[in-house]
Amino acid sequence: MEIKVFVDIKTRLGEVPTWDPIRQRLFWVDIVDGRLFSCDESGANLRAWETHQKVGSYALRENHNGAIVALEDGLYSLDFETGELTFITNPEPDMPYNRLNDGGVDRQGRFVFGSMNRMEDEKTGSLYRLNTDFSLEKLESNINTSNSVCWSPSGDKFYFADTWEGEIWSYDYSSGNEGLSNKQVLCTIDTQDGGSADGATVDSEGFIWSAKVYSGKIVRYSPQGEIERVIDMPVKKVTSMAFGGKNLDVLYVTSMSQPPLPRFPGDNQLRGSVFAIHGLGIQGVAETLFKG
Repeated sequence: MEIKVFVDIKTRLGEVPTWDPIRQRLFWVDIVDGRLFSCDESGANLRAWETHQKVGSYALRENHNGAIVALEDGLYSLDFETGELTFITNPEPDMPYNRLNDGGVDRQGRFVFGSMNRMEDEKTGSLYRLNTDFSLEKLESNINTSNSVCWSPSGDKFYFADTWEGEIWSYDYSSGNEGLSNKQVLCTIDTQDGGSADGATVDSEGFIWSAKVYSGKIVRYSPQGEIERVIDMPVKKVTSMAFGGKNLDVLYVTSMSQPPLPRFPGDNQLRGSVFAIHGLGIQGVAETLFKG
């Protein structure tokens, strides 16, 4: 196993890496600076799109050259050619103390995303699903900080975390219009080292990979919630990860250079980098693109 700096651009809050299996490019965001980035498999040919406000997550589109981006005041369509943003909807127009956060696309091509309390000290957030006809559903509420959005390879299990609850949850997930059901604790996060559950992904064997932000660890859990391995990263503030590359066998990991609140710890000179982990001997699952 080898950990390399893949792109060193010092993102203030790098998040939501996603490998586009069609374009063969890695995408990720800087939440605080409001930019969506993209580069090729070598880390070159970098592009960036300005969102002009904080961007929590996004969904790459299958039938359009662009993405759905979750910004502070709602969902927008971003055109990759022009950079134009077109407003879609705001799920929380009367909640200025929230912002949109982590999200991902389910196996049916729908965008699931959550909101969070800006100060990360109240359960004012919720979890939503944007369907392919652009209708919106609320799936969960009473959340502080939405994170760890991902699905089992078959898509029948949904994984999610409220960062400060110290748990990752598993739900039964329907391919239809039903909501979430059968919520269970997949695993309990050991927070003694200061780390908490942030972004997550799954591999082709159904194991869940979780970034422990503020402790610099990546943990691989079995579908039963047992720890299979722990990887120590070169920085403490690791935020999320995604498998990519032409064989889906490289694990790309984002990090932050500046913590969002003063109470969170600093880091070393590699903070904010995107890392690539090679030689794991494990493949990921090709991401589904938003079908709307």
